[in-house]
Amino acid sequence: MTVYRVRHSTLYEYPEAVVSSHDEAHLLPRSLERQRVSEVELRIEPTPDTVTWHRDYFGNEVVFFALQTPHERLEIRTQSRVELRPPPVFDPESTRAWEDVVRIAREDRSEEALEAFEFAFDSPFVKTSAELADFGRRSFPPGRRLGDGLLELCGRVHREFRYDPEATTLDTPVAEVLRKRHGVCQDFAHVAIGALRSLGIPARYVSGYLRTRPQEAPPGSARPAPETDDPAGKELVGSEASHAWLSAWDPDLGWLDIDPTNDLVPGDRHVILAWGRDYDDVSPVKGVTLGGGGHTVEVAVEVRPDLS
Repeated sequence: MTVYRVRHSTLYEYPEAVVSSHDEAHLLPRSLERQRVSEVELRIEPTPDTVTWHRDYFGNEVVFFALQTPHERLEIRTQSRVELRPPPVFDPESTRAWEDVVRIAREDRSEEALEAFEFAFDSPFVKTSAELADFGRRSFPPGRRLGDGLLELCGRVHREFRYDPEATTLDTPVAEVLRKRHGVCQDFAHVAIGALRSLGIPARYVSGYLRTRPQEAPPGSARPAPETDDPAGKELVGSEASHAWLSAWDPDLGWLDIDPTNDLVPGDRHVILAWGRDYDDVSPVKGVTLGGGGHTVEVAVEVRPDLS
């Protein structure tokens, strides 16, 4: 088991005063069988007039807050302690043929299968298409096991797409990302989800955090030493902000996670924040503001081992 201290801060600054705002945030890790969350703190400045908590349709922790006091700066900070156990070893040979997964998702009327089948349809940011189906079939020829196809799809997105924070925005369609082959972790998750759903395989979007890379600089260097993912020895992308990956459903094993941005199966360095159909369901902060005249935003994330 690994214990982390997770900190997240989001700072909005406005050129003009915001008269009022109503926001909801997905900023606290989920409590799960292998992920225990405690010592949760939430601070919002200026102090909201209203703060309420609820769980959304997908079971994620959501905080709603409203400010009626004019402000030119809004800061949201969260902190929590997370005890994280690694998931079971990913064994592709234990998964079914992908066509069986599609058939069971469509025909099984058990509660689990029905819940999974909801993730086989279009969502606001992920529209199925013939192009995405063609992209997915390269990893899912007839009779291939779901796990083998997931690993290949994950690797292909990692190899064929270029990570470029300047290439896309939240509004960039998944079809454009597929065509231009660049984007960020959100885009890569959306492409993989779209490819799976276009073949009929249920897939969901997962948001979360990665363990922060060490800050110690190597000898003779001013640059922080990159943290590596043992035993592969590669630096992970996305450890300084919110990260995104995806899960596909297997009738026997449940939800299987893959991280195409880093071409790996998430383990004890991925902290799960929330899940939904796509980014729109789990965006860190969204809402409506009156005034402000635009805004700038700064986000900082730290996930460090708790040595106390």
